Amino acid sequence: MNPVLVTILLATTLAGVVSITAAGVLSFTLLSKVVERMASVSVGIMLSTSLLHALPEAFESQASAQSLFATLLGGLLAFFLLEKVAILRQPEAPRHGKAGWLILVGDGLHNFTDGIMIAAAFLANPGLGLATGLAIVAHEIPKEISDFVVLLNAGYSRRRAYVYNLLGSLMGVAGGLLGYYTLDRASSLIPYVLVFASSGFLYIALSDLMPQMQRRTTLRESLPQVLLIGAGMVIALTSFLTN
Repeated sequence: MNPVLVTILLATTLAGVVSITAAGVLSFTLLSKVVERMASVSVGIMLSTSLLHALPEAFESQASAQSLFATLLGGLLAFFLLEKVAILRQPEAPRHGKAGWLILVGDGLHNFTDGIMIAAAFLANPGLGLATGLAIVAHEIPKEISDFVVLLNAGYSRRRAYVYNLLGSLMGVAGGLLGYYTLDRASSLIPYVLVFASSGFLYIALSDLMPQMQRRTTLRESLPQVLLIGAGMVIALTSFLTN
């Protein structure tokens, strides 16, 4: 089996298992302070991965800058609509089974997209693939915590919520397979997928995580946020430069 394909399969599998397991532990033990800190680290990783890794990689290709910027704009609008329609970020969802299935379907589709993003990044550059995987894990943990809250409120047991989320993570592996076999034969599409992935990271960081962080207004609360954003940037930069 091709080493790149093996790496993609391992990365997509581990990204799902690690993020879901971490989210489950945090959700079930109600470590809210850790969740808030993870959001700050996520911002640093996602912004660095998008602005310093993926976007420069895409714009160094033969694709036209205008078409790439159009993809970035379309991606931002698409993620806005996805958040509106798929109810991916509504932990206050009503207490009934339908909300649980909606969150599982939406999360499965989101994982599928993450798998394609990981595959595209690894095909472009191994270091970028690792940084993208880390960024996805970092932003998935807060999202998965919201998913767990919805499932528990819908009447799912802790075990069922964990197992169903874990099964949904297999969609990431499927997305990785599709991304590998499609993008490997049509390398001209890789810059566009990288830009689309960046639009997702930028949207989540700027419209979701950072507004939540702005609610902390004191210096004592703000200073750790800044330091943890910096830590996330260091994690992303280190993972890219060492590969």
